[in-house]
Amino acid sequence: MSRIRRIILCAVAFLVLSGVVVPCLHAESALGMIRKRGYLLWGVDVEGGAPYAFPDPRDPSKLIGFEVDLAGAIARELGVEVRPVQNAWDSLIPALERGDFEIAMNGIEITPQRESRVLFSRPYYIYTEQLVVRKEEAAITDFGKLKGKRVGTLSGTAAQTMLEKIGGVEVRIYSGQVEPYEDLATGRIDAVLLDLPIAAYYARPNPKLRYAGEPVGEGFYGIAVRKGDGEFRDRINAILGTLMQSGELKRIYEKWELWDKTQERLLKQNTSPDGYVGLEESRKAPLYTFLPALLKGAAVTVIISTASMALAVVLGLALALSRIFGGAPVRSVAAAYIEAYRGTPLLIQLFILYYGLPNIGISLSPLTAAVLGLGMNYAAYEAEIYRAGIEAVPRGQMEAALSLGMGRSLALRRVVLPQGFKIALPAITNDFIALFKDSSLVSIIAMVELAKTYSILAVSTLRFFELGLVVALLYFAMSYPLSLLARRLEDRLKGAGK
Repeated sequence: MSRIRRIILCAVAFLVLSGVVVPCLHAESALGMIRKRGYLLWGVDVEGGAPYAFPDPRDPSKLIGFEVDLAGAIARELGVEVRPVQNAWDSLIPALERGDFEIAMNGIEITPQRESRVLFSRPYYIYTEQLVVRKEEAAITDFGKLKGKRVGTLSGTAAQTMLEKIGGVEVRIYSGQVEPYEDLATGRIDAVLLDLPIAAYYARPNPKLRYAGEPVGEGFYGIAVRKGDGEFRDRINAILGTLMQSGELKRIYEKWELWDKTQERLLKQNTSPDGYVGLEESRKAPLYTFLPALLKGAAVTVIISTASMALAVVLGLALALSRIFGGAPVRSVAAAYIEAYRGTPLLIQLFILYYGLPNIGISLSPLTAAVLGLGMNYAAYEAEIYRAGIEAVPRGQMEAALSLGMGRSLALRRVVLPQGFKIALPAITNDFIALFKDSSLVSIIAMVELAKTYSILAVSTLRFFELGLVVALLYFAMSYPLSLLARRLEDRLKGAGK
């Protein structure tokens, strides 16, 4: 245990000394910092985010949605611009607490549990839950007829709580908004209960589905800010009041076909809607319109993968040499590192780096956490590959080099390592290609790479097949040159060895 503790302390010290960490807490008030900086950071999950926030099918580099319009109006009143920060919905509150953005607004329901962790603005939308069934369904006419049925909903929502309370319902939990309606249409489940704005966008246009009964339940969406930012929360409340009194908030809801009698308690005036972008238009957008967003995601994947592999190569070689040639304490530490990283999931390691370290005062940027997480994980595997390659070199090679007057380090560098590298090269290349695909895991720590970009666009447009083919080709285009390069290197090394 003491050895593991020393390893952790050394790693933390390295991060601090290398300057990649930033303070988790800021002394300056959020409102003052936003005004000085000139922009507001808004935490949101745009994957399956319609009609809250999702890519514009006419220009996927831009976001649209009723919360996009609302965030823009709030930023305008603050005298700044707004910058969305992509983050998984179920970790918006932890990311807000760690300081990744100043507000979290994404259909976040105001609950006592969340109020114990963050401050909420006054409600900006009164939501209800809408039950959806297949068009031919006759037995399920309303919320009270769900016992014995399979009902889909999202994790951590008020709808999930309602379904669990009535009992006798087989609740199916989904991570995205599109999937439950897709499963309902194909008969895998019997009904879906979700917030009315979600049902209005994804279920109402689907000819295979229909609403069952009137909306049930009632709750409030609020804008979350960090504890201690009371002044900022009060300013947001004042802005929401202004938007309500001027009628701008109602115009936003009418534009997105979300205005109903329930919202009368929030707003009073009336104007006309325009500019709504529905699901049908998203499905008809030309495929090339999504290419810039996908290429941008591919560029992020290349950057993360290349930097992570560079770290893995250097750290893996150090671990391999430590395990082979180091003293007993050094060998033990290297072995402990390798076993710890190979024996725990990469996903958990990323969570600890990004969300766990702030608990001890260390906050990494998403890019830094992604590179460190992938690099340190793959270093454990690279170390074993290098060790196998080095140990495959006959011992006589080292002895011959030493007999010629070479020092141990020179013999290792000039004789043993080149031969070991030639043996290990195919496995190293294979790991690099695998790293390109594993980079998709960093989307859980707010990195929007190629796989996350595909998920966001596919869920917004339901064009999983077409966009999936494009993304598959992009991954192939990135990984295949590596295979060709590895073959050329192997041929050159073989030629050099003759």
